[in-house]
Amino acid sequence: MQEEQHQRATLALKELAATFIQHEANTDPLITITNAIAAPDFKHVTIFFTTIPEEKQGHAHIFLKRNAGEFREFVKKHGRFKMLPHIEFEVDYGERHRQHIDDVVRDIHEGENT
Repeated sequence: MQEEQHQRATLALKELAATFIQHEANTDPLITITNAIAAPDFKHVTIFFTTIPEEKQGHAHIFLKRNAGEFREFVKKHGRFKMLPHIEFEVDYGERHRQHIDDVVRDIHEGENT
């Protein structure tokens, strides 16, 4: 798979995951798709997500794992893939850490301004 096709296919899966979640998941927790990473041969894709509130990310992960088959069918129906990869969902801990650092920096700046 060429690099540009690989990127487009990965982005399409990310967007399909967001649409699927929007239609199938409850709004508590709010699940946000943050990234998707595909293996070079496109046989495996990991889709990363975060939740609000953070404490419910475990519930969201269970929901996504439990509904992986339905998501796969959704992708077959709405996507245009010659080969459908194995898809996994994972919590985006990197995004969580970035948000925490932003909060700490904001707190420091607010402390300097008071």
